[in-house]
Amino acid sequence: MNPLPQAILIDLDDTILDSTDSSTRVWRSAAARFAHEIGRSPHEINAAIDRARDAYWSDPDRNAAGRLNLYRARIDVVRMALQELGQDHDGLAERFADDYTRRRVDAMQPFPGAIETIKHLRHKGVKLGLISNGHGPSQREKVTRFGLDRLFDAVLIEGEFGMGKPDARVFEHMLDTLGVDAQDAWMVGDNLDWEVEAPQRLGMKAIWVDWQGRGLPPDAPAEPDRIIRSLSELI
Repeated sequence: MNPLPQAILIDLDDTILDSTDSSTRVWRSAAARFAHEIGRSPHEINAAIDRARDAYWSDPDRNAAGRLNLYRARIDVVRMALQELGQDHDGLAERFADDYTRRRVDAMQPFPGAIETIKHLRHKGVKLGLISNGHGPSQREKVTRFGLDRLFDAVLIEGEFGMGKPDARVFEHMLDTLGVDAQDAWMVGDNLDWEVEAPQRLGMKAIWVDWQGRGLPPDAPAEPDRIIRSLSELI
């Protein structure tokens, strides 16, 4: 896949930013703070939260709606966990979700070498597009906090644009904005459906970020053109 293409489109969460692991850390700390009020151990609360998160986000309809209203989604996840524990007191889910939300963005950091890689690609003259699914204000806060708006030639956020990956129009819009053809662009991201299969259908090369090091699953919807553990491997 060398040399570098004219343009590279890059995902945000779990590609540039440590999203999943940092989220888990914040849930864990919230469980410890609320354990006395809930009357269960932090371990029990964490286990229930994990099951609720998996159940909530694995449902395609809830996923689509929840990522556009993260605060509501967090309340729903906490309520599912508390109901499992038999501790769904009035207002408790909201206060738990509030505690999580206040600490969420501060806990998130770029993966090692991610920002440096983006700067290197920019220095090499590669056109860069950032594509992120999710709630507009929440995702924009991350983009601004880490100065990514200054590093990318174009930024597309689902909640602002009105649609998200894997809709082909998202990729087509970004390619048009950058002025490149699909065959001259790469897509880099951690989601095999959204950032590998979908862009490949348009003729783009797709690089899968296996940040957890689990390897390609046997039921993968598509074969990535390349597999990396972190963005820094691009250079």
